Amino acid sequence: MTLDTTTLIAILAMAVVTYFTRIAGLFVADRLVLTGRAKAAFDAIPPAVLVAVIAPTALTTGWAEAIAAAITAVAAFRLPLLGTVAVGVVAVVVLRNLI
Repeated sequence: MTLDTTTLIAILAMAVVTYFTRIAGLFVADRLVLTGRAKAAFDAIPPAVLVAVIAPTALTTGWAEAIAAAITAVAAFRLPLLGTVAVGVVAVVVLRNLI
């Protein structure tokens, strides 16, 4: 197996751009003054990301995971992110043992 230099440079360039895109969010987010709808939309990002990560598992596995995903989605709107993850883990463990 050989690695083309152009391919390696492209992969490294994509990695650098991805890293800077992610780190730029930390610097830009501190400078934003959000009110009203913009603040509500910004606050909805963590639960939305969590649901996007959970949805494929909920749709491709059994009933225990699907029910636990629904419980986790509801918890995401009420609890902080760490609490939501804890509720999801406990829900899937309990439901796997019951179902």
